[in-house]
Parts: sequence; C-alpha cells; structure tokens
Amino acid sequence: MLFTSALFAWVYLPIVLAGFFLVGRWSERGAALWLFLASLVFYAAWMPEFTLLLLASITFNYVVGQRIGAVRSRSWLVFGVTINLVLLAYFKYAGFLLANFNSLTGFEWNLGQIVLPIGISFFTFTQIAFLVDSYAKGVREPSFVHYGLFVTYFPHLVAGPVLHHSQMMPQFARSETYRFDFTNLSIGMGIFALGLFKKVILADGISPYADAVFDGAESGSELTSEEAWLGALAYTLQLYFDFSGYSDMAVGLSWMLNIRLPFNFNSPYLATNIGEFWRRWHISLSAFLRDYLYITLGGNRRGDVRRYANLLTTMILGGLWHGASWSFVLWGTLHGLYLVIQQVWSRLSAKGQKPKVQPSSAQSLLVKVLSWGLTMLCVVFAWVLFRSPSLDGALSVYAAMLGLGTAEPGTVLWNAGLHASAGWLICAILTAVAVWPRNSNELGISLRVLVQRHEARVTFVTGFSVALICMLILLNNSRGVAGAFIYFNF
Repeated sequence: MLFTSALFAWVYLPIVLAGFFLVGRWSERGAALWLFLASLVFYAAWMPEFTLLLLASITFNYVVGQRIGAVRSRSWLVFGVTINLVLLAYFKYAGFLLANFNSLTGFEWNLGQIVLPIGISFFTFTQIAFLVDSYAKGVREPSFVHYGLFVTYFPHLVAGPVLHHSQMMPQFARSETYRFDFTNLSIGMGIFALGLFKKVILADGISPYADAVFDGAESGSELTSEEAWLGALAYTLQLYFDFSGYSDMAVGLSWMLNIRLPFNFNSPYLATNIGEFWRRWHISLSAFLRDYLYITLGGNRRGDVRRYANLLTTMILGGLWHGASWSFVLWGTLHGLYLVIQQVWSRLSAKGQKPKVQPSSAQSLLVKVLSWGLTMLCVVFAWVLFRSPSLDGALSVYAAMLGLGTAEPGTVLWNAGLHASAGWLICAILTAVAVWPRNSNELGISLRVLVQRHEARVTFVTGFSVALICMLILLNNSRGVAGAFIYFNF
C-alpha cells in the first residue's frame, strides 16, 4: 500500500485516523493498540507472508530488551544483537555471500529464491538501537503494545527514519496524543501534500531520464558523454526528491496523529564538503552509523590512522546496509575515502595555516562555490554505483562520463522517446529547488506558525491540501504504473 495510492489516501488513512481518535476518547491504551494493529495491516498489505516474522521479531526483542534493562547483562545484549543480525544476514545477504563463495570455489550450492521482507533493514536497526540503549542507558519499556507500535508505526515502518525509543515513547504516554486536533491535522495534510508533490511531480517526473540511461547501460547500449552525465544528474535528483518526499509524507502523517517524527533531510545538496553532506542526508541513518558503529569502533579516540580506518569501515558497512551487491560496497567505500581525504586535508591545512588574514567576501563566496561544486561532483559520481544494478553497468556509465563512449549522438534517450534538452531543463529546475535555502522542514514550521490560532487559515489550508492530494493521486494513478519509493528496496 503506497502513500501515493488511492487505497491508502481515501480508505486506509481516514479509517485509521477516525478509529484512533474515537477509541482514544475512551481508552488511550486501546487507541495505541488500534494504531499498532493498523500498522500491522499496512505491512500485511505489502507482504502478508512476513507479518508473522515481523511479530516474532518484535516479541523477541521486547523480551530480550526487558531482560537487558532489568539486569544490564552484556551477554543478553550480544545474544539479542546477534539474532537480529543473523536474521538480517539470511534474508538480505545469504544469496550474495553464497554466489561469491560459489564463484571462488566453483561449487554450485543454491539456497533457492530468498524474498527480502520489505523494511527489514529499518525495523532491525530500530530494534538493535533499542537493545543497545537498554544496556547502555537502562531503557525499559513495560508496555508491549507501545513497543510494538514503536517498531511498526506505519509512517516509518518500510523506509524510515530509523527511530529511537526516547523519541517515541514519551509521545505515546501523553494524553494529548490521543485527542483530535484539527490544527495538527491541517499542518499534517499540508506537509503530506508537499511530500506527495515531491514524489509524484518532481521525482517521478525526472525518473524516465535516469531509467533510460542506466537501463540502457545495463543492457549493453553505448552511451554518449552527455547521456551519461544527464542520467547521473537525473538520478541524483530523483533519489533526493523520492526519499525526501517519503520522509515529508511520514512527518505529515505523524502530525495528523499528534506525533512528531525527526527530520531526515536538511538540504543535503547545499553541503560544501562530504562530512556536511552526511550530516544533512538521511540524518537518522547517519546518526545510527555514527553512534552505534563508528563510536563503538573507537571513533577518533585512538589516533588518526585508527580514525580513518573507522570512517572507512563505517561507510563500507553503511553501503552494504543498502543492499547485497558489490556496487553498494564500492559506493560505501568511495564515500569512506571521500571522508578520509577530507579529514587528511583538514589536518594538513590546519598544520600549515599561516596567521589569519580575513578574506574578502568575494573570496569567501568563491571558495564556498568551488567547495560546493566539488562536493556535488563527488556525490553525483558516487550515485552511479548506487543506481547501477551491476558493476558492468556502472563501468559503462563511468566510461561514457569520462568521454570514452563511442555511441551515435543521443541514441539511448532517443530510443526511449526522450530529448536531452528537455532533460537538462528539468534538471536545472530541480537543482534550483534542491538548493533553495528554505527546505520542506522550514516550510512545515512556517505552515504551523501560519495556521495556529487562525481558524479560517486552518480551514483554507486543510481544503487546499485535500484538493492537492486528490489531484496528485489521480495523476499518479492515471500513469498506470505504481511508482514505488526507491528506499523500499533497502
């Protein structure tokens, strides 16, 4: 059930909202149970065969978390984390590992087709964070219903953000959460409409150019340099508006339920170095990797060499988290090398720094623009690995980007019924939107200020948002192809 579908917007969501607030008038625990069950229904609409697996995972981690919180046992922590990782490894990486083992040994072992449960990376990481916090901070959750809701909460279940116990449980405990608030509903609808616009108009609008180029490279078609660069930039923009659109919709849905989700993006394509990019992109995953992997490995506490090794290891594993393929491993490795180079450059610059001379505003602007351009070049270059289904496809795109292609001008785009000039124009418009200083987080805050304590504005925003949502869903459904969110694959 996609957020962009009529079934979700016109059937599922109204029923969930009405039931949540009606039950909440009599029983807060009953309303939490309603939302827990509704979230399971949302998951079952995707993969009913794995709903029992999800429930088993929740029950196991709840019990283990209770034990860890009660006795602060490291053994229970290791046991719980190990079981979670084994489960994730089997569904996500067993086929990949066995294929590589077979290629090295010549064996032909086969596990059969392993179907990846949707959202398993997100609900596994969410629960690992809970277990670690139970051990490190003594976190305990007495209510199984609240814990189950924390894991399955449908706005974040299949594509994040990765949530922490401390972000959600206090909200489930507040009575105000279960009381209908028309202002919050209005704000939520406005933010949801903004995210829906990002997905249906912006991301899906540029996706044909990315798909034509990368699918063409995968099938063996020769690319021109222009096609390769256009495809790489198109995917760079498609991925951002697709995932940030989902994140906005998740935030908007939560506002409707009087719940606040953390922001997952903060204008990442405005970053002027790779470190800043990762502080702005997929913020919840970046924070998880930093807090539970990089710092656990030793962080920057054991000298420069160990620090660089920890950075590289963290990013390689972050790449592998996204998918079981060498493309993702190399994508993570590339970003790890970017971060190491940035750290080394910063160290060398600091050591050789002369007495400070205040640069002019023009010089500062030039340095900032050049830094931004270099950062974006590195990001776009790396996204090629992220998008390509195989290394051969990625190498084909890279060869064309470097001017090594031999294709006739425009054949791949032309065969797909696309024109490069239109693609460049769309990319220019989307780039301007992506680097606009006021992002959707700030627009949501402004919307909240606009409607609070103004009943007429609340009514207008609600009506406008409902109309926009209906038009966008009708447009999306008229295309005949359901455009699933990119991060559903991870």
